[in-house]
Amino acid sequence: MTIRAGSSIVHELHSTAALPSDPSLLWVAQGLTGSSRAWASEDSRAFAVAAPHLSRHDRLAVAGPVESLAPLVAEVLAETGPGYSPLGDEATVRALIGALPGLRPLATYGWMSRTRPLSPAEAAAADEGKARWLADEDSAEIGALLAEAFPGSYAVPGAPGVERWAGTRDDAGRLTAVAALAWPSPEVGLLAGVAVHPSARGRGLARPVVTKVLAEALAAHGTACLMVEDANRPAIGLYESLGFTYRPFLVAELAA
Repeated sequence: MTIRAGSSIVHELHSTAALPSDPSLLWVAQGLTGSSRAWASEDSRAFAVAAPHLSRHDRLAVAGPVESLAPLVAEVLAETGPGYSPLGDEATVRALIGALPGLRPLATYGWMSRTRPLSPAEAAAADEGKARWLADEDSAEIGALLAEAFPGSYAVPGAPGVERWAGTRDDAGRLTAVAALAWPSPEVGLLAGVAVHPSARGRGLARPVVTKVLAEALAAHGTACLMVEDANRPAIGLYESLGFTYRPFLVAELAA
């Protein structure tokens, strides 16, 4: 499909092979096998990828120089509707806000990713650590921990696209920490729902559950990603120590 508006032409893409190897674009694309859609600007320098209801939001990942990206996003939003919020590298989205009337900042966060395979020592730690895969019968306990430790988590047991949970337990068998592999695309596994029970904080329990899910994401998808609040420096430090690279991201919205 080609969208035409004025003198510009925007090409719809039908394979992720036509996208740059940007994990955020590839994650939102979800393999382009379902309801996600992707477009390139006429000069193939800018890209936009839309996914409805992905991790509880209608997402529009964007990349490219603003002179190519702005007309592309304007046409894509006319196609998808204004409920899709452009997201991407902070500098890119700020330039986009300056170029498109009505677009305004909504939220900042950190996008973190790792593509490098686990080292033998990291793989051994993932296999021999305290974290174990949880079962369906653990769902109520996972939900209770999240309700107390991370009530805003988008990943919850049983939600569509939330695939597996790893957890740690104390000596009494109580669940103390969890993390999930959620909403993966063929190329990118997303870590979500990372939470430690308040009574167990300060014991380093986030590391084993994150390492367990990280190993699965890398093995199954080749790249592991996560989103983190940009003010959460302890979490960012943990993820950086596990080989994730931090990128400041910005989400924009169209003013009502």
